[in-house]
Amino acid sequence: MITTIDSAGRIVIPKALRDRLGLGPGEAIDVREREGRIEIAPAPTPMRLRRGKHGVAAVPKSKLPPLTDDLVRDTLERTRR
Repeated sequence: MITTIDSAGRIVIPKALRDRLGLGPGEAIDVREREGRIEIAPAPTPMRLRRGKHGVAAVPKSKLPPLTDDLVRDTLERTRR
């Protein structure tokens, strides 16, 4: 897919790609240069380690939306394509 860079340096990620990757407005993305190419990926969720009575667990630094059956089903469908 081809897109353009506007005068402010912004690019539009085509809707088909945003839908396939589950990217929405305001979502953080990670932009890197690697071997002369630009890589764009969903930003990882910031985590911290918390010690509990059963060991150490990674927990998100901010509240995440609830994990619903529909979200799991949609994610599985996207990864199977």
